[in-house]
Amino acid sequence: MATDTRSTSGPLLQLRELRVAYGGIQAVKGIELELRTGELVCLIGANGAGKTTTLNAIAGVLPLTGGDILYAGERINPVPAHERLRRGIALVPEGRGIFTRLTVAENLRMGAYSRKDRAGIEADLERVYTLLPRVRERLHQVAGTLSGGEQQMLAIGRALLSRPRLLLLDEPSMGLAPLLVEKIFEVVQSVAREGVTVLLVEQNARLALEFAGRGYVMASGRLILTGSGEALLADPGVRAAYLGEAG
Repeated sequence: MATDTRSTSGPLLQLRELRVAYGGIQAVKGIELELRTGELVCLIGANGAGKTTTLNAIAGVLPLTGGDILYAGERINPVPAHERLRRGIALVPEGRGIFTRLTVAENLRMGAYSRKDRAGIEADLERVYTLLPRVRERLHQVAGTLSGGEQQMLAIGRALLSRPRLLLLDEPSMGLAPLLVEKIFEVVQSVAREGVTVLLVEQNARLALEFAGRGYVMASGRLILTGSGEALLADPGVRAAYLGEAG
């Protein structure tokens, strides 16, 4: 799927004083964040904290009002979203964003629309089928008729067909049954082990921190805490605010 490009030469992604606004409202207020190749990092926080805005800015869906995005050492602020995808930045948006009137097979092929390497595409399709066997079972089904969990698997599979180096996942567990949530997280962890860097936004903070190597906590457009998943799980403030436990 993705070539393992692990390197100690520097971060794959860096956000420097990143600022994003909706109209006159500053949604992201000068955050600093970095990910190294092959890391699985989660971004947690309450609704409205700025998490989705951050992902959309990295993917090029939203313009910046300040700061810089560095990807593989290059400043990509002016690079449009479609070109960022070609360079290896894939976003699975909240709500999945699949093409509901196309078949599962057609959706997957759309993920590889910018690629010309037919043999590589076929190999990546087989890998997606191995990771997501239910997707293979539904290839000729119209995507809009899939269950919520199947649609989420399809959305991830479609993103993987672009052969990403950086996978941005926005609320992959939303609305899913617990068993499907566990399966989705296992798939994400497998993808990270193959060398794909993953930045995960997730309301299920406990599960996200259990799976992620590191985490950032976001509140009111700012990053207020960072650490290993284990350390954040043990933090009394995190436990009280995001895990529903008394302080």
